[in-house]
Order: sequence, then C-alpha cells, then structure tokens
Amino acid sequence: MWRKRFKFTTIVNDIPLNYKFYLIYIVGVLLPIMVLNLVFLDRITDLIKSREQQNLEISLERARKDIHDFIEGGVSVGYALSTDKNLYELLDRTYTDSIEFYSMFDEQLRDRMNSYMPVNNQLERISIYTDNRTIVSGGNYQVMNDKVWASDWYRQAKKAETQVFVTAYRTSENKNLASSIPTLSVVETMDNYSSLNKYEKVLRIDLDLNEIYDIIVREKDYLSLYLINEQNKIVMAADSGYQRLTEEPYPVFDQLGDGQREDVQVVPVGTANYLKGWRIVGITQGERITQAILDIRLYAAALATTITLLTSGFIYIMLRSYNYRVKRLSRHMQKVSNEKFELIAIDEGRDEIGGLIRNFNGMTSTIHSLINDVYKLEIQSKNLEMERVRAELNFLQSQMNPHFLFNTLNAILVVCTKNKYTDVTDIVKSLSKLLRRLLSWKEDLVSVQEEITFIEMYLKIEKFRFRDKFDYVFEIDEQSLKYKIPKLSMQPLVENSCKHGLQTVEGLGIIRVTTAVLDNRLQITVSDNGKGIEPDKLKELLFAIRNENSSGANIGIRNVYRRLELYYADQVRFEISSTPGLGTVVTFGIPLRLLELNHPLEGEV
Repeated sequence: MWRKRFKFTTIVNDIPLNYKFYLIYIVGVLLPIMVLNLVFLDRITDLIKSREQQNLEISLERARKDIHDFIEGGVSVGYALSTDKNLYELLDRTYTDSIEFYSMFDEQLRDRMNSYMPVNNQLERISIYTDNRTIVSGGNYQVMNDKVWASDWYRQAKKAETQVFVTAYRTSENKNLASSIPTLSVVETMDNYSSLNKYEKVLRIDLDLNEIYDIIVREKDYLSLYLINEQNKIVMAADSGYQRLTEEPYPVFDQLGDGQREDVQVVPVGTANYLKGWRIVGITQGERITQAILDIRLYAAALATTITLLTSGFIYIMLRSYNYRVKRLSRHMQKVSNEKFELIAIDEGRDEIGGLIRNFNGMTSTIHSLINDVYKLEIQSKNLEMERVRAELNFLQSQMNPHFLFNTLNAILVVCTKNKYTDVTDIVKSLSKLLRRLLSWKEDLVSVQEEITFIEMYLKIEKFRFRDKFDYVFEIDEQSLKYKIPKLSMQPLVENSCKHGLQTVEGLGIIRVTTAVLDNRLQITVSDNGKGIEPDKLKELLFAIRNENSSGANIGIRNVYRRLELYYADQVRFEISSTPGLGTVVTFGIPLRLLELNHPLEGEV
C-alpha cells in the first residue's frame, strides 16, 4: 500500500507545472461542467416529457368531460320529455281536423320544446316524429313519411338494443350526398307508457356541432383530437372539422394500426350504454415536446459554453501569473547554483510566490554579502556552531529519551507476559498508554470520551498501587461523550480524591466519576467517600482557588478552575461540597451553547 502510494506521489510530482494546471482545469472544472450539464439535460428532458404528458392527459380529460356533458345535457332533456305523460297523451290523441290540432298546439305544444333550449345551449333542435296522421307536421312535431323511414338515424333507432342511443349521420335536402349536413343526435324511442302506444313516437335531439368543434379545436395546441363513434368512424377532427364533403359520410379512423401507439391516447366518452363504443382519440403533437427539449438543450449549451469560456479565461490569467514568476524563480535559482547571484527584477506581487521571490532576493543578497565581506569570519562561526551542535548531540544521546522509555516498558511487558504476571502486565500496559498519550496530546481541547479513557488508565495504576483499599465507578451519559473540554480537566480532581480523600479511610474507598447533560449544561462530577474537608478548610480552599495571587498547595485543582474560567469566563459553575467523615464532591458545569458555538460536536459539519 505504501509503495503504491509512494509511486503515485512520485508520478504526480514528476508532472510539469503547466500540465498540472491543465489537468486541474480539465478534471476539476471542464469535466464537472460537462457531467453536470449532461445530468441536468437528462433530468430536465424527463421533467419536460413528464410535464407534457400530464398536460396531454389533462387536455384529453377536459375535452372528454365537456363533450360528455354536452351529450348528457341532450340525454337529460330527452329523459324529461320521454317521461312527460301529458305529452304522450297529446301525441297519441286522434284529432278530428287540423283546427283542433292547432288549437291544442297553441295551448300546450307550442312552447313545450322551446322551454329547454335557453338553458341547454348545446341543443340545436328538438324533434318528435310520430305516425299519427291527424297531427300537422311543422316546428318540433313531424309526421313520419318515407323520407324519415329511409333515413340513417331512423334505421339505427329500429336496430338499437337500447331505448336511448347517440348517433352520427348526414342529412340532405335532396339525394345528392355532396350537399349533406353532418348531424349528431340523441335518439330515444318514446314507449314508456304501454297504454299510450297507439302511435309510434321517436324523439330526436340534435346537438350543436359547433360547440363540440370548439372544444376539439381548443385543445389543438396539445393534441390532435378525433371524436370516434361506435363504428370507428371519425365524426369530428381538429384538422378536417365536421363539414368536409367526401364520398363516404364519415371517414374510418385507421391511425392505430395493429396495436397501441405511444403517441396515441384513447379514452371512452362515457360509460353509459348509449355511449358504448364512442371514444376520443388524442394524437400528441411531437413537435411541441421536441421543440421544448431543443430549447432547453440550447439554453444549457449556451450556459455551459459561457461558463467554460469564463473559467478558461480566469484559469489562463491565474496560470500565467503563477507560471511566469515560478519559471523566473527557477531560472535564477539555477544561476545561483552556478554562482551567479542575480536578483529577480519583476513585480513579485503579494501572494506566496511573491513572498518566495522576495525571500530569494533577500537570501541572494545575503549570500553575496557573506561571500564577499565576511567569508572567513562566517566560516569560523560555522565551525564553532558545529562544535556546539556536536556537544549538544552528545549531551542528548546521553539522556534517556521517550523511545528508550517505551522500549523499556515493552521489554518489561514481554517479561511479565511470559511469566504470567497478570497484574503487572495490566499496569505496565496502562502506564505505557498513559505516557504515550501525555507525549502525543498536542491539542488543548479533547472529547469527554478521551478524558474518561485517560482517567481510567490513571485509576488502574492507582488501583494497582493501593490494591483493595479503594474502587472506582463511572456513570457516563452517552450524550456527553461527544463534547470537547480542556484536556486534563478531570484527572486532577480524580488525583485529589486518591491522594487526599481515600488514603486515611478505613474500609473500601469509592471514587465516582459522573458525566451528564442536564438543563442545557455539560455536568461533570468527581466524588469520593473519603475523610471529607472541615468547613473552615473548605472556605480557605475555595478562596485559594479563586484568588489569582494564591500559591502553594492545591495547584492541580486551582489550575482546573483557572483553565475553565479562561475558556468559558463566568459561565462555568465550579462547586465543591464536603462533609467531614462522609466524603467530598467536586462539580463543574459548562453551558452547551458555548461548547456547540466554539467547539462543535465531533462528526458535525
């Protein structure tokens, strides 16, 4: 692993500075821009397709609902008329002459149909056909004749399995199909009352195709809509409208082919029996989605190009500033190696490279001055310095260094392990760890977890020393372990308990170390069941701790208080309570907001 890492570092160090900058630019700037743009385009494309698909579905459902409501309005009027018993009686009545019919027409029939028209603007005409020959044809009431019986809608009505059905057909004033008029009607056979079936009666409600055509054209921006009947014929389309004259009454819809196409959506107009087979087909406008995707791609390409050009220009300026001065510095250093002490005469700038150039110029001037003016004196001084260094090295070699101490402890540990001196082995391990931690503890703030670990090693050593004279207990709140406190804030308190509290106690002494998070404070307590402190001595102790000019005893606990006060000012609570013969409790609490503000939890960002 180390060999691979060393090899990789060597390869990187061998790359020329210009190429390094190019690699930084390509890998760190250009490549991320390209990747981000590709991801962005892919995501935006999916969002556009999803949005357009939702718009298409909304458009199709909106058109379907409006057309369905139009047809349902006609069906509702038909239902009201087909259940009008008085109307049945008037139509089933045999009139003696036309005068009698006109009299009845003026009294009850004239406005009966017209009353539905104002509130149902989708209706074009309401007609009732009957074979009652005593009725005079005109307006909304027509007597059946050969033309009616030969019409498409009437034949479909006779073949229909339901009383109500919707049909699309063409009507013409003559037999010339080219002048036929497209019609969409709700047809209902009026036979609800068996006692009033003397004459055949058929109700035909013609719907206004202009209204339906407006609905289909309204959605043209999203879909090409087709209204298809049960015979798969196009009744109406946005492109061709409904007045297109063809030899066929209605063209057959054949764009689905053998299977369902992705760009074709089909929804039924309704679920009622009279709308069975009727459906609305929507063909998506592919150009709309393609144009939207193209626009966003052009925008992303323009944005990426702009960013690339700006970053390229910025990198070029930075690289030129850096590379030019480094090359000048390198050339002049090469000259110094050839004993040419020339200064670099450029505007060095105030950055790190400028600092190197200034230092180089100063060093070059100094070296040149030393060589020319005080060469011999400097050589003598160097010789004396070398002698002094040699003396210091000899002195240092004669002293015990930490490595020798650790090696000695390790040797003792090996011997104890071989001879199965378990107690000695544990204590040597703890001592070794404790010394190593003291030497490597560079930082001033450590976590509560580290402090607890250090105290535990210390107590193991003390327990080995006092044997069964005392024991210790840790009561640790897991939440408190992640906070940082000044190092060695707890160990002096534990040491005081061992040194002053338990040595004169008869029986088993207990040292209890507690950490907790209470009332938004990190609360740390060290207590013992030792001899305690007399009230007068406790007052003197508290005064000595808080007095800056105090000296002498209690240095450890006073240092703990001073360091806590320096870090947290008067926000820290430091308390000592003691009862003679029962023990002593030392507690300090630090507000969490100070710990979180100045020294965040480990692992937080």
